[in-house]
Amino acid sequence: MSWFTTNLIATILLPPLSLLILIGVGVFFPGFKIARRLGILGFVLLWLACTPFFAEGALHLIEGRPLNIATAGRASAIVILGGGTYFHAPEYAGEDTVNKETLVRLRYGARLQRQLHLPVLVTGGRPLDNSISEAQQMRIVLAQDFVVPVRWAENTSDNTYENARNSYRILQKENIRKIYLITHASHMMRAAAAFRLAGFEVIEAPTGFTTRYHTDLLTFLPRARSLVDSARFVHETIGMLWYRARSLFSQ
Repeated sequence: MSWFTTNLIATILLPPLSLLILIGVGVFFPGFKIARRLGILGFVLLWLACTPFFAEGALHLIEGRPLNIATAGRASAIVILGGGTYFHAPEYAGEDTVNKETLVRLRYGARLQRQLHLPVLVTGGRPLDNSISEAQQMRIVLAQDFVVPVRWAENTSDNTYENARNSYRILQKENIRKIYLITHASHMMRAAAAFRLAGFEVIEAPTGFTTRYHTDLLTFLPRARSLVDSARFVHETIGMLWYRARSLFSQ
């Protein structure tokens, strides 16, 4: 399945479009009781999806725990997943570079590399035909901004499943199977499953956890950012279900 097709299906299934469709059914077919109920359901779910208390609580369900180096055991390499591109960045001479999500992962990867002194693999291709692959962008940023060397760059994958498969082909040649895997905490459950399915032993090293300063009235009022968080939760949940189904069918 192509990157475009996958993301088209995701756009339809994820909020806000999926919920707007429900609301639209209620608006355009008010004469049908089921349509009215679907419209009300869509409105309620959209409100909840835009609410920090609900959206952040949902992400907490899938984020797991941070890495404890003292008790996690020892791996042979650090693998950092790409998280997207900042296209034609004006302050970087119009070149493509890493976006803010990838930068969060690189910062933690640099910290872990300095602590453990292990070789680094970065992974990410060109799903939107960017001028250079996400992996190459990551290599440049790690070298120039964090002074951290990258030994391997996997630059042909378009999604997490391919990240895992292609990275395994590279590291298998080095007899490396046990890795520290770095990605966002909300993405870790699905990413770790993909890498284990590919053949790796994974020590999870999540970053970018969902945190909150405090809980007050504003936590229960809709915000645009919370809709993004809810979409991420639904995306990861659907992704995990897809991986499980794919695993069952491949047996």
